[in-house]
Amino acid sequence: MSAAGGGRGCGSPVPQRAPWSLVAATAAFCLVSATSLWTAGAAPMSREEKQKLGNQVLEMFDHAYGNYMEHAYPADELMPLTCRGRVRGQEPSRGDVDDALGKFSLTLIDSLDTLVVLNKTKEFEDAVRKVLRDVNLDNDVVVSVFETNIRVLGGLLGGHSLAIMLKEKGEYMQWYNDELLQMAKQLGYKLLPAFNTTSGLPYPRINLKFGIRKPEARTGTETDTCTACAGTLILEFAALSRFTGATIFEEYARKALDFLWEKRQRSSNLVGVTINIHTGDWVRKDSGVGAGIDSYYEYLLKAYVLLGDDSFLERFNTHYDAIMRYISQPPLLLDVHIHKPMLNARTWMDALLAFFPGLQVLKGDIRPAIETHEMLYQVIKKHNFLPEAFTTDFRVHWAQHPLRPEFAESTYFLYKATGDPYYLEVGKTLIENLNKYARVPCGFAAMKDVRTGSHEDRMDSFFLAEMFKYLYLLFADKEDIIFDIEDYIFTTEAHLLPLWLSTTSQNISKKNTTSEYTELDDSNFDWTCPNTQILFPNDPLYAQSIREPLKNVVDKSCPRGIIRVEESFRSGAKPPLRARDFMATNPEHLEILKKMGVSLIHLKDGRVQLVQHAVQAASSIDAEDGLRFMQEMIELSSQQQKEQQLPPRAVQIVSHPFFGRVVLTAGPAQFGLDLSKHKETRGFVASSKPYNGCSELTNPEAVMGKIALIQRGQCMFAEKARNIQNAGAIGGIVIDDNEGSSSDTAPLFQMAGDGKDTDDIQIPMLFLFSKEGSIILDAIREYEEVEVLLSDKAKDRDPDLETEEPPSSENDSQNQSAEQIVSSSQEVGLVDQESPEESSPNSHPESSSPADTDIAASVSPSEQNSNPAENHETTSLDGECTDLDNQLQEQSETEEDASPNVSWGKKGQPIDAILADWNEDIEAFEMMEKDEL
Repeated sequence: MSAAGGGRGCGSPVPQRAPWSLVAATAAFCLVSATSLWTAGAAPMSREEKQKLGNQVLEMFDHAYGNYMEHAYPADELMPLTCRGRVRGQEPSRGDVDDALGKFSLTLIDSLDTLVVLNKTKEFEDAVRKVLRDVNLDNDVVVSVFETNIRVLGGLLGGHSLAIMLKEKGEYMQWYNDELLQMAKQLGYKLLPAFNTTSGLPYPRINLKFGIRKPEARTGTETDTCTACAGTLILEFAALSRFTGATIFEEYARKALDFLWEKRQRSSNLVGVTINIHTGDWVRKDSGVGAGIDSYYEYLLKAYVLLGDDSFLERFNTHYDAIMRYISQPPLLLDVHIHKPMLNARTWMDALLAFFPGLQVLKGDIRPAIETHEMLYQVIKKHNFLPEAFTTDFRVHWAQHPLRPEFAESTYFLYKATGDPYYLEVGKTLIENLNKYARVPCGFAAMKDVRTGSHEDRMDSFFLAEMFKYLYLLFADKEDIIFDIEDYIFTTEAHLLPLWLSTTSQNISKKNTTSEYTELDDSNFDWTCPNTQILFPNDPLYAQSIREPLKNVVDKSCPRGIIRVEESFRSGAKPPLRARDFMATNPEHLEILKKMGVSLIHLKDGRVQLVQHAVQAASSIDAEDGLRFMQEMIELSSQQQKEQQLPPRAVQIVSHPFFGRVVLTAGPAQFGLDLSKHKETRGFVASSKPYNGCSELTNPEAVMGKIALIQRGQCMFAEKARNIQNAGAIGGIVIDDNEGSSSDTAPLFQMAGDGKDTDDIQIPMLFLFSKEGSIILDAIREYEEVEVLLSDKAKDRDPDLETEEPPSSENDSQNQSAEQIVSSSQEVGLVDQESPEESSPNSHPESSSPADTDIAASVSPSEQNSNPAENHETTSLDGECTDLDNQLQEQSETEEDASPNVSWGKKGQPIDAILADWNEDIEAFEMMEKDEL
């Protein structure tokens, strides 16, 4: 990534179609402004020491590159322990790792522009000649499309970019005539067959000689690819199009990005790790910023910088908002489920997420970048290197370290943004560790186990392409580099592409699929560079104050088993309290609020109101934390309003001998006919065959014109709906397969779609727990013909019918006991046991007006309406406030027919008792929930 990636002007908006050379210049001004604030309060590293460290980086590169050229070239990579080259097929297979090797002198191509950055122009010229003379791109070998794009295509384009720059300067490369570009074009055409899918997502692998699907290709049968694999193409492919004038490359890359955007999970705005390239179904539904997704986010932001297409920025900002809402748990970045984003998907982090602080710098979000980077640095100080994966209590999960450069990348960008010499010391530590622990006679060897210091016979090409580039730039002054680095943007492999490509005329069809699928908040898309007076509030020790609480986050002697990272902080130093973690009954949280100048007021009606006065905060930092906390509360409120579930629906048995007296509370669906907007659906019920409804029905005549009964499980709800709809059913009732489940003991949820477009489902779908479903099934066994009414709320009973055919007293008693209307809850809001106040089991859209900013939902029946006079303004430093409808909300007394065993809260009920009830509901729910949600 280049500092030019910050691409927006300080203090004043940059026109959306501004020349990107101007954008690069204004970005540089932003960085200078930040630097001036830091150097005023911190002793900078001397020019002599920086030069010494820069020279040390040059010597280390020479050691690695020289040994590759001496012992490995023309092989793809160097094996530094045995001092020989790694040739595909001649060494034992390492699985997917070997897909980067294509017998095309990978390390040499990947190192081309590094040679120029390190001012080794003569070596660069020699290397280009070797590539043109020796490299063959027509080998019968199956390679990764992703790795070949970022390393080989990107390396050729980066080499071409700097070759024409040197040629223009008039000293080197005078003989050069776009030969590297022609090789890049040849390779681009070899990769294009991979895009021959219905979705436009590329196959993960391709044979360089035979392409896809041919018998001799030995590939083309794959169905899945990672999000980053399909979403990290646009920079290289667009650059190739704009260098050559062949628009097809950019068009294919745009189509893949458009498809990924369309397939994001709409309620969370997150994407999964793995996707089916033919159907677009998510295969792995966990989401994070590390392996499998990382560079997809990076390329959305950088595509905006390089290409000037606003839709890429809008998409990035939408995703970034979701990342900071769900994945970011400072200083951690933990994977979550895309359909249940409040639920962590795993308890460990992978090393690839170390790039994210650097991306946050380009975004302009400095504080979380500092926090995460410092946490990673503490892990490095404990293990000398960043393990491939580590747990939330900072123990090693995967012990390998293949000399990854992402942490050095983020260190470079944080130094460029802050000018804080602390990051120079971090870089110095990286250099020392590489020389002390990874250096071997024939290069640098990857760490097999960071705990033992054992080596692996491996030196990946990205080590030369990225690590030495970022470390050299960290210590280099502007005059140490023979060209202006701000005129280029870095790809994910740190290859350099010139920003002037944005001005190249291209007639490329651009499908704007951003605004088509989401309502965008204009406030989320700021066209200006962040004001440095806000990022660094006249305090040269600002970054240090952020880092300080994290100094002891990693216990060097004995990591403690913790769930939340703040438990490991010592002597009262804690990270800022997050809104989603806040609990009004936690005395520690209340003390933190007081320190931040936030007052908690209990209103007479049982609600809780928060008010912040900055002057009452313990310090300016605490005041800023308080402002951030209140803003998060507002955002959380807004998100909850968007995520408010549909109110519960009703299944009413209207046939003899029930006549509408049995009303079963049903969970709604996010797809199909909306019963609140359309007339109720009435019909006789019939069981589908197969009962799970996961395939074409074998008894369509039985369900034709009826409401089909199907069992939960084995496939997605939407798939069941489609199958019964195709059989002619007019509606569907899904009955829980968890025997004994009941709305008496577990909150309901709404059935989610399958990630696809569900507009084709036109029938109403409702969900019943096992106990309620058994009432209908028992009625069928006893009376055969059972007619039900599906509606948004129960209809009045028909007294005439009751007079004509009165039910027996036995049935009357049975039906009376079954007559229950229990309010439902939103599944997503209940999975986070640590934050019960975030979502009430009994909250509904009807209970708040559009302007309502309540944060913690009230405990109230679905029919209860809020009083508009009770709404309050959202927070500001001037004392405006945000309401929290807490657990003490007065309960409605309008539901006279509620079952006696349903315990509604009463005014004045102790908050601890209600919280305990909620936690019991949550635990019961989590025990029975299925992944199909």
